[in-house]
Formats: sequence, C-alpha cells, structure tokens
Amino acid sequence: MEVFWFIPTHGDSRYIGTTKGARAVDYGYMKQIAQAADQLGYGGVLLPTGRSCEDAWVVASSLIPVTERLKFLVAVRPGLMSPTLSARMASTFDRLSDGRLLINVVTGGDAKELEAEGLFLEHDDRYKLTDEFLHIWRKELAGEQVDFTGEHLKVKGGKIVYPPIQAPYPPIYFGGSSPAGIEVAADHVDVYLTWGEPPAQVAEKIKTVREAAAKRGRTVKFGIRLHVIVRETTEEAWADANRLISHLDDETIASAQKIFATMDSVGQRRMAELHKGDRTKLEISPNLWAGIGLVRGGAGTALVGDPETVAARMKEYAYLGIETFIFSGYPHLEEAYRTAELLFPHLPLKTKKRSTESANYVSPFGELIANTELPKPAKGGRSDDNQPVKVSG
Repeated sequence: MEVFWFIPTHGDSRYIGTTKGARAVDYGYMKQIAQAADQLGYGGVLLPTGRSCEDAWVVASSLIPVTERLKFLVAVRPGLMSPTLSARMASTFDRLSDGRLLINVVTGGDAKELEAEGLFLEHDDRYKLTDEFLHIWRKELAGEQVDFTGEHLKVKGGKIVYPPIQAPYPPIYFGGSSPAGIEVAADHVDVYLTWGEPPAQVAEKIKTVREAAAKRGRTVKFGIRLHVIVRETTEEAWADANRLISHLDDETIASAQKIFATMDSVGQRRMAELHKGDRTKLEISPNLWAGIGLVRGGAGTALVGDPETVAARMKEYAYLGIETFIFSGYPHLEEAYRTAELLFPHLPLKTKKRSTESANYVSPFGELIANTELPKPAKGGRSDDNQPVKVSG
C-alpha cells in the first residue's frame, strides 16, 4: 500500500466555502507541506492543475531541491501542450529529480475552462486527442523518433535527446470514468485513478478497466483519490467533519452545484450524484463522507473515523485492487502530520518514515517530564514509537 499527500496550490483553509480560517498559499507554505510529506513517509504528492491553481510544473520543479525521496504527480494536458514538448519537460524533470516524476494525464472536464485555454473539442474527441498524444509521448520517451499523423495531432521527426531516468518513461496515472476514458486507460496508462466512490462502485469500475486492458494484453494498477479526517476517536472525527462545513451556507452549495452541472465530466457527475447537494445525506457509505463535494470540484469524499476504522476501510479498497491512496485534509500541513501519526501505524506501507539513525540522540518520545524523565509509553502504542534510541558517539 502506498499513500500520497496533496499540495494545495489553489488555497487552503480550516473551513470550506468561506473566507473564515482561510490560508494563503505561497512558496514557503508549499515547501513546508512537501518537506513534511517527505519526512513523514508519504510516497509522493499530487499537484492539482487548472486555472484555479498555481502552475503544477513550476511548483513541483521548485520543490525538487528541498525534498529527498518524495515523488511528484504532475499533470500533462493533451490539447494544451505539445506531446514532444511535454516529453522533453518530463525527461528533464525526471533527470533533475533523480527519477521522482509521476505523470497525471488530465484530459479535462470543464469545457468552458478548456475553451479559455484555446481547446474547442467535445468530450469524446478530447479522449481521441489524448490517445494520439500518449501514442506520441510514450514512443518519444522510450527513445524512438516519431512520425505521426492523426485526426488531431501531427508530428514529423519528433524525438527527445536526453532520456528520462525511469525507463521507458515515468509512470502514467490517469482518471476517466466515461467509456472513452476507459479506452484510453486500457491502451496507455500504468495506474488508473478513481475518485472516492463507495466500494461497490469502485469495484465495478476496476472490473471494467481490467477487462478492457486484458483485451489488449495489458495490466493496469489502481489508485484512489480521497480526503481523510482521522482522529483518536470516531466521535472526534465526525465532529471535525461537520466543523469543516459549519460555515457553508445553502446559497454557496447551490451555486457550486450549478457550476458542476455544466461540466461534461462523467467523474464529476458521479461525484455530484453521491449527495445531490443535500447536506443531510452525506455519509454515503460507512465512514465515507461526501461533505467536501458540496462545493469542491473533483475529489469530494473523505474517509472519516478513528485510525483503526479508517485503516479498515482502506483495506476494503485494497482488497478490490487499490494500491495507491492519494489523500488530502484541511488544513494540509497539520493534517499531513495527523494522518501520518495516527493512521500510518495501522497500514502496510510501501514507503517508510525517513530514518533518523544518523542523529547522536534520537527522541521519538515527546517532551521530557520535568526536564529530566522520559514519558511512559502509551498503552497499546508501538515500542518503536515510544522508546528513545541511543547511538554511540
């Protein structure tokens, strides 16, 4: 199991749908979140894309030198970027980061936003363009020279000079719930992403993608994008979930839902259908809460509960085939710590917390009592979380 975190390049807050508790996002804040994720043992971070966000490639590039192991899931936008230029950007980033790039292919679900960017294509045509884009992109990064003429793209003599570190190319992540999106996934992607729908719906989607990939002789891995609200007790978790939307009024919800209804994204429509804008029916599956989706586009659900319960829900998804969990929480800096400290001990994680063995005196035991005594280990706590380690010298 691998857990990623999120860099909120579109803003952060203690509450959603209001300026109360709002937090500006600047470089210093994004660096804090990235370094926290790196040190705490998250496998990577997702950087969002779109006109509401700071540019993902610029932000991710700026975070390379201030992190050590953290991977960056960064978007390429077929139709907004040349496949050859995008391949060159990916290769450069992968080399400069020593192989820490992951690619998030975003075809786009808001036609008005895409028109503002200069792309005027209907839904299924965008996925046809994405298919052509990835055909070119994958071949160039694999070291081939590409001559290609398609319905939407044409390249003559396309190639890159410097290869990426990850062979044949950085892993491709992609989410698309429509039949056209699933066809692209089956042909090209390494990890198929779904938003946090109830397990039965996720199982159905995984089955469909697996079957489509198998017809092409391919296998695909799976990931899920969720928020998380984990607390020491279930009661605390639900109280904080309700607190997150406590300043959200009905007018704001209605306005957001009206905007979402204009989008042609099947995934966004599936998210909206989970709650239908009704704040009285937000627990759509045990411990799966749709409150964030009342006003937030994209991922709109959160796992809510105590550490044991959230871990159990994650393992239910893992049983279906989910290997990567991309989490976020408000505000993102504090929740990165809270999630790692409470939840990680209950998970079979692929990425471990950064070692501190080089320190002369390691102190994972909290604050000393009366400046002289070590606090007692918590009942039921793991011994490696509560005992100091002395290193000679």
